[in-house]
Amino acid sequence: MMNLTISTRRLLALLSSSVLIAALPTGAAAQAADYPNRPIELVVPFGAGGGTDVLARVFAEAAKKHVNQPINVINKPGASGGIGLTDVANARPDGYKIAMVTVEMAIIPHMGIAKYSPENDFLPLVRLNADPIVLAVSADAPWKSIEEMLTAAQKSKDPLKFGNAGTGGVSHLAAVALQQKAGTTFTHAPFQGNAPAVVALLGGHIDAVTASPSEVFTFIQSGKLRALAVLSEQRLGGVFSTVPTLKERKIDLVIGTWRGLAAPKGMPADVLGKLRSFAAATANEQSVKEAMEKQNLGYSVADGEAFRKQIANDSAQYKQLIEQMGLKTQ
Repeated sequence: MMNLTISTRRLLALLSSSVLIAALPTGAAAQAADYPNRPIELVVPFGAGGGTDVLARVFAEAAKKHVNQPINVINKPGASGGIGLTDVANARPDGYKIAMVTVEMAIIPHMGIAKYSPENDFLPLVRLNADPIVLAVSADAPWKSIEEMLTAAQKSKDPLKFGNAGTGGVSHLAAVALQQKAGTTFTHAPFQGNAPAVVALLGGHIDAVTASPSEVFTFIQSGKLRALAVLSEQRLGGVFSTVPTLKERKIDLVIGTWRGLAAPKGMPADVLGKLRSFAAATANEQSVKEAMEKQNLGYSVADGEAFRKQIANDSAQYKQLIEQMGLKTQ
């Protein structure tokens, strides 16, 4: 029998222990195996009570069927969504902090408002909603068509005043893009959201708004506002069925808004897979569909990869527009 020295025996014992330890799930692997084992934070980068916040809370409630831990909605408003989104982008990528994201995610970094990268700092989970921008005027306005409004804008000494939900938001950029396409100039009036912009339009303080369908639906239906165009590939249904797209009017401009969920980059594949699985299942819950219908939000689910491509495309589009118009603030 081979005579092993004490040093050799110790070395063999150490090597055997190392092999056993390596075979056990540790660190990220162990975390992925029992994920989730505590509550998940869903950060809403806007204040409580708005459409994005309501949708987040509906999602969190519906997710109880598909995940064994509660999802706690945390509001972190500020900087057009930049504060909450930056918090999630910089979070530990363990699956316990995710974000409800909107199209502003792909805009505000190019404005200089936030420092994250829309394409590289997030892992999209699921898109829940997509809506085009609608251009609406008062029912008392003299323009019955988008052509009449743009002709008046080109001839007027005083620029038409367009209300929006805040500088750098999608409603602002939609109006900027339209004036660029039409070869005219508008005065852009920022508000703290599109709701007060619509109130200003109803009061005759501004000439038009660019907003999502849900924000003008009630007033279009009641006859207080008139929709002149939708910035989409195809017409909408319902009360918007007679409203032409800009493309029909030979203006090649498609801009919309969306909402979905995303997580910080660097997440273990197993955790990401579980997140995307329960997010997709929750998105298809009837309660989520009904809540969005009640808010007049366009129900439009897309998986993580399709959502990633949309974010990348929108980011490139808005980056170019912001640079062309000199809109970067910092």
